[in-house]
Amino acid sequence: YEIDATCPLVTKVHMEVLRYARDGYTIIFVGHRNHDEAVGTVGEAPQNIIVVESAEEVDALQVADPNKLAFVTQTTLSVSDAMRVIDALKRRFPKIRHPEKDDICYATTNRQDAVTQLSLEAEMVIVIGSQNSSNSLRLVERAKEQGRPAYLIDDQSEIDPAWFAGKNSVLVTAGASAPEHLVKALLDRLAREFGGVVEHRTLVEENVSFNSPNSLRRLAVLG
Repeated sequence: YEIDATCPLVTKVHMEVLRYARDGYTIIFVGHRNHDEAVGTVGEAPQNIIVVESAEEVDALQVADPNKLAFVTQTTLSVSDAMRVIDALKRRFPKIRHPEKDDICYATTNRQDAVTQLSLEAEMVIVIGSQNSSNSLRLVERAKEQGRPAYLIDDQSEIDPAWFAGKNSVLVTAGASAPEHLVKALLDRLAREFGGVVEHRTLVEENVSFNSPNSLRRLAVLG
């Protein structure tokens, strides 16, 4: 039995692409070319989409009709990086269309904002997430922008005790797809080996919920 567990926010971008393509628009996808989300989104309308990674690429864009142009964004981008590209698009193509609501995932934005704020209270930042996770890499970038050493690890086995020399505080966070048990395992190790005291900080309460996939609801009825 197949269940479509695609994030509803990603599905929203796919629907936007299909709608723009149906209406004959060229679509600019603001994102990272080889990221899985970019590949999947381009696959919805490959003849209509151009991927743009940076504001510099906007200057070289060649489009058939500047009056039939729209953009969507990868959901896991850095907000600041995305805005640089979007601003460049709007300057060059004043009539470019865009979604009514932001495509960037609210959880991605909240985590980036939290790292920007809380990294100032720590001497080092550790992010748990995959090396090919766009949102995890953005968290590392945010920490480094605040002048803090930052490391991206898959799990607690990858930490280097040398990182902690002379450090009295560390901010631990995780990418959107990192399971909670990996975070707990890292915190447990830091407490066990370095005598760390864990302080949980919540800057934003997330209460967004989505309906279960139709296929899952049908399965529940059949069950």
